[in-house]
Amino acid sequence: MKHCARVEGHCGRCEGDLPFAFTMAFQPIIDLAAAEVTTYEALVRGPNGESAWSVLSRVTGELLYRFDQACRVRAIEMASALEMQERLSINFLPNAVYEPEACIQATLEVSRRVGWPTDRLVFEFTETERVTDQGHLKRIIDSYRMMGFSTALDDFGNGYANLDLLTELEPDKLKVDRQLVMGCDQDRRRQALLRAVHGLARELEIDVIAEGVETREEALWLARVGITHQQGYFYARPAVAALADDLVPRLRELQRAARE
Repeated sequence: MKHCARVEGHCGRCEGDLPFAFTMAFQPIIDLAAAEVTTYEALVRGPNGESAWSVLSRVTGELLYRFDQACRVRAIEMASALEMQERLSINFLPNAVYEPEACIQATLEVSRRVGWPTDRLVFEFTETERVTDQGHLKRIIDSYRMMGFSTALDDFGNGYANLDLLTELEPDKLKVDRQLVMGCDQDRRRQALLRAVHGLARELEIDVIAEGVETREEALWLARVGITHQQGYFYARPAVAALADDLVPRLRELQRAARE
């Protein structure tokens, strides 16, 4: 990839081909309040549907920048080919962004080529490895917002993705980790934490998405406390190079049940 070579600050780290193949699976994010799919998250998979780890384990430090760029391009190309009408959420590694304006060029180019609107792109970031320079991460988020993208803090409540990040960063969305969601319909401690996160996000004007919803009971409890944006196996597993079946009838039924 040589798209960023035209931009001042180009580092050359994303150039060249990857020594392995990969594809993308897509998992829906739903809104029970509207009974609709709002977004699809693109998740890396092996070329024959192998696990994400089968790919990620091959990403060395030398390949990190190249892989991050390739994932963005592949996700947008595939979403366009599938005629996706919803927003597309793409994971990125903050440490793989050298300079926001330079490193976004391949994304902008493929978006123009396939006709994908930039306001339908969401970039998810997580801190599985701590970003030592939070100022750099803030610059990425602020730059992406100015370009028309949305950002989401993934895995909130697990690992490094904790409250201290919100003192400096202003993501548009907060994705609550499965560890907080699991069994929330029966666990009073999780319920208290989820209500607190929801209240905090509302004050900060951040949308909350509950990840890892696996049961009807979890889905309904979350919806009844106002966390209507949800994602998880209860709705659909990630589908390789495909979108989920029509979820609207099921979502409408759940919507009615949540109001009871």
